[in-house]
Amino acid sequence: MEIDKVIKVAVTGAGGRISSKIIKTILKQGDMEVVAAIGAPNTSLEGKDVGEVIGVGKINIPINSAQRLAHVLKEKKADVLVDFTIANSAVGTIQTAAECGVNVVVGTTGLSDEQMTLISESIEENNIKAVISPNMAVGVNVFFKIIKDLAKTLSDYDIEIIEAHHKHKLDAPSGTACKAYESIARELERVNELGRANKLGKANKLGKDDKLKTVKGESCVCGRQGMVGARSPGEIGVHAVRGGDIVGDHTVLFAGEGERLEITHRAGSRQAFVTGAIKAVRYVNTKALEGKISEMADVLGIKV
Repeated sequence: MEIDKVIKVAVTGAGGRISSKIIKTILKQGDMEVVAAIGAPNTSLEGKDVGEVIGVGKINIPINSAQRLAHVLKEKKADVLVDFTIANSAVGTIQTAAECGVNVVVGTTGLSDEQMTLISESIEENNIKAVISPNMAVGVNVFFKIIKDLAKTLSDYDIEIIEAHHKHKLDAPSGTACKAYESIARELERVNELGRANKLGKANKLGKDDKLKTVKGESCVCGRQGMVGARSPGEIGVHAVRGGDIVGDHTVLFAGEGERLEITHRAGSRQAFVTGAIKAVRYVNTKALEGKISEMADVLGIKV
């Protein structure tokens, strides 16, 4: 492969599971290199070689604490910052990257409407490029396309979304389940604010689109308990399961009279997310629009 310019990548969450896989994968690419590894604020790993920390041997890239992010991005002249951390820290990280003129690839989930607004404003104001997606696995983004098409065809069927993740996951429903709901609700014009129907306070990211019609009441039902009565027409159920080391399972059930259709995506390894993230790094460094947020569907050329 002919390489015009090697993409300089900074990775946050240094030492974490997904970040370690991302760094290992970047090291195998011919068109990109790791120039910085950023840990948590006051991380105990500060100063340690990230290669030794993740088990690949010394690569002469020391881990820096989050407080040094701006300095490191400028010093290393990073092209892209990759963030798979947690929502509360991701906002400040993205804002700092934007102020430094560094494009971002974000796979962090659990971002609220308010947090997404802050992120969007920073990206627009600083005119950087961004790919933000709750799930960067290639297969799951094809899954989004399939369930949207099925929803249109099976619009009179009852629709339920079931997701399962490991016991350490902080947010529920998952960002992928929210994205699945959004895709189906938009197609069927059943848009409402997912956060209002969820007792756990998870906000959705449907945005403001006055071309969409809002059905009366809540189309999204997050779990059921007690004497809830018969299922209302137009409901879209969203359910979260937590346990063990499940990487990520998502099923959309279309139930009709006398039959049901289930579409499932299962991530067997976090490498599925990493593969998508690498594609996103290339896309954000070349084809993405400045001042705008792209999604994995844009990266993959899928119209969802």
